[in-house]
Amino acid sequence: MLMHEVLIVGGGLAGLMAAYTVSGKADTAVVSKIYPTRSHSGAAQGGFNSAINEEDSIDDHVFDTVKGSDYLGDQDAIEVLCSDGPEVIFELDRMGVPWTRTDSGKVAQRSLGGAGFPRTCFAADFSGHVVLHTLYEQILKLGVKIYPEWHVLELLAEEGRVVGAVVYDMQHARLEVLRAKQVIIATGGYGRAFRKTTNAHANTGDGMAMAYRAGAILSDMEFVQFHPTTLYGTNILISEAARGEGGYLRNTSGDRFMNHYAPEKLELAPRDVVSRAIFKEIKEGRGFENHYVHLDLTHLGEAHVAERLPQVRDLAIRYAGVDPVSAPMPIEPAQHYSMGGIRTDVWCRTTVPGLMAAGEAANVSVHGANRLGGNSLLETVVFGRRAGRKALEMVREEPWHVLSNRVLDDALGRWNGLIAGKGRKASQDDNAFAIRQEMTSVMTNQVGVFRVGSELEDAVRSLGKLKERYGSLWPTGQARPFDYGLMDYLEVGYLLDLAEIIARGALARTESRGAHFRLDYPKRDDKSWLHHTFVHLTATGPEFSEGPVSITRYQPQERGY
Repeated sequence: MLMHEVLIVGGGLAGLMAAYTVSGKADTAVVSKIYPTRSHSGAAQGGFNSAINEEDSIDDHVFDTVKGSDYLGDQDAIEVLCSDGPEVIFELDRMGVPWTRTDSGKVAQRSLGGAGFPRTCFAADFSGHVVLHTLYEQILKLGVKIYPEWHVLELLAEEGRVVGAVVYDMQHARLEVLRAKQVIIATGGYGRAFRKTTNAHANTGDGMAMAYRAGAILSDMEFVQFHPTTLYGTNILISEAARGEGGYLRNTSGDRFMNHYAPEKLELAPRDVVSRAIFKEIKEGRGFENHYVHLDLTHLGEAHVAERLPQVRDLAIRYAGVDPVSAPMPIEPAQHYSMGGIRTDVWCRTTVPGLMAAGEAANVSVHGANRLGGNSLLETVVFGRRAGRKALEMVREEPWHVLSNRVLDDALGRWNGLIAGKGRKASQDDNAFAIRQEMTSVMTNQVGVFRVGSELEDAVRSLGKLKERYGSLWPTGQARPFDYGLMDYLEVGYLLDLAEIIARGALARTESRGAHFRLDYPKRDDKSWLHHTFVHLTATGPEFSEGPVSITRYQPQERGY
């Protein structure tokens, strides 16, 4: 058994920022199922929102975020996000992050959707990548213990308190137990629940599902963000920076159609607005081959694209065979981000003692019903740092809590039995891969940008049947190093738990708000639905309840761009 005062699950930006904050002051470890530098945070291109320009203001950043959230974001949490932003950006600057600079040497900023000021700090279109590597270098220097390619299977809880985790060491094909005073979940999103997604293969919602199974509340899971511009066919992300630098969206007639949907913000309207506009154009016959529209950068010039959007150009050439300097790119919306997650307070504490969460896995509710581009990366470093600070404070006050042999033996017995194939039959007619394929099709086709009650009801039924089929399966391989068949089997189980909650939440919410758009209930309904959706696990499955929205300064009003 290995012991660390603070155990951070996940090696992306939120996890590494928490580790950096705690390192040197408490015994800290990061456990990650992939190497931290391969974390999905590295795919983030656009940048970090922060009101660092003297002509901008934190109040304006707060208002843009509240409005962007369709008034479901908790305003006390949004004030924390925006107020802490400038300090964190300059802290990263002092670490050595190579921000793109203005001619006068200041950190450059660009416009992203839904913002009233160009407040996104960036490093060309490698923003997440360079900050991830900078933080990784820092925690290596500070001696943080890292367990790469260790897959957390289950959180260990004793009398309602999380006291550690059961972990699978991929390299040596063996179980380990990690004890901790505080566990911080920073495992990112669940994009792989959808067939069309920008997310990496590792984004299977493990942390959210494990926290849910350990008794934590999940919140606002029905709010799923679809990014407007992904390469048609592969769904590789084409950053909002491409529109922030001046890109146009065009239909088959060459019409710059955002004029009809958001006449003031055009292509820089929030992502929910732009995604719906693209789907409407395609649905009404103005899409190419009835599947996609064009993102046009050809008027920007080669030098500008090379300086500000080198990765976008490279991705388009490699994966679509199109050089955006000379031809428009084929794009379609795809799942991108989870507004919902593990419910936390502004110090990243969950409803379960000993368990904290930060980043996309968490729901501190700074995004509400729709996230603005540039706010998620800021959330990772602001709340990663706050998670680290609060964890440090608590481990100094807390003793080591008991982990009984009963709890430990029960957990190890179950996992050893599963991995060793206890009770395994000679063959099985079904498999986790087939279930995964069906699940992702249901989520993409019936729980997507546009939703309707009858399809959601069918999705809930279908997902229930898939869960039944999954319950009768067992892993197909034997315990051996790097058994990704075992990992795939486990990830499908986590995804099914979350998919069911997303579909049930979407069916229950009979209104349209932010990224959740019901064709049968197309209006926002503040009287009935201005509240969070909470869900926790019971013996009979997920149980839903309501939670209040924090409104401090800005009363809900109709959203327009």
